[in-house]
This record gives sequence, C-alpha cells and structure tokens, in this order.
Amino acid sequence: MSTPGGSMTKAELVEEVSRVSDLTKKHSEVIVDTVFKSIIDALHRGEKIELRGFGSFRLRKREPRKGRNPKTGDKVDVPPKKVPYFKPGKELKDLINRQAAEPSPAPSPAPALPAPDSAAV
Repeated sequence: MSTPGGSMTKAELVEEVSRVSDLTKKHSEVIVDTVFKSIIDALHRGEKIELRGFGSFRLRKREPRKGRNPKTGDKVDVPPKKVPYFKPGKELKDLINRQAAEPSPAPSPAPALPAPDSAAV
C-alpha cells in the first residue's frame, strides 16, 4: 500500500484489488485497465461519467489564449483544448473529511501517584 501522504501507483491499486477480491493479479489488472479504458473512452466521446458515492468525470473546454514562452519571453498562441476534470461526490468528501477529523487514539493515562502522606511533611 502507498505511504501516507504519498501516492498510490496503478500496480499498487492492482495489488489491492487482487487482495480484496481473491483474484489473481492478472485478472485484477484486466479489471483496473478496463475501468480506466472505459472512463477514457466515454470522455473521448464527450460523455460524463457519474460514479455514485465517488464522483464524476467530465471534460472542460479551455478557450484559446495568449501565452508566453518562458525561455524567450515571446508571446505565443495557445490553442483551445479539452482537459479531463474530476469532481468528488459528497459522500467521498464526507468520508475523507470524517477520517481526517477523527482524533487519534489518546495516550493511555499515566499511572496514578499515591496521595502524599501528611505525616511526611
């Protein structure tokens, strides 16, 4: 599994699917590849993909604009393009925020010290 704060690779995702589903890594890889390919194909056709409880994928259109070449400083025309966009669903946002807001387990309390003896004073 990926490290906290790190990133999960496709190979790690395949490993997780294999572990959870008791499928071989090869079968799990086919499943992961098929899901990714289906999302890409739908976006290529201009469709929106909605995964209830997770989020939605769609394309956003970027208008043409004037850019700048960072090396030379010359102005360049940037053509219009489409970029994929993911919008997380409410359930996913709630799940992530709930887990992040959960306090870590409190340390066990220190052993109680005996009350001071009044005669020892």
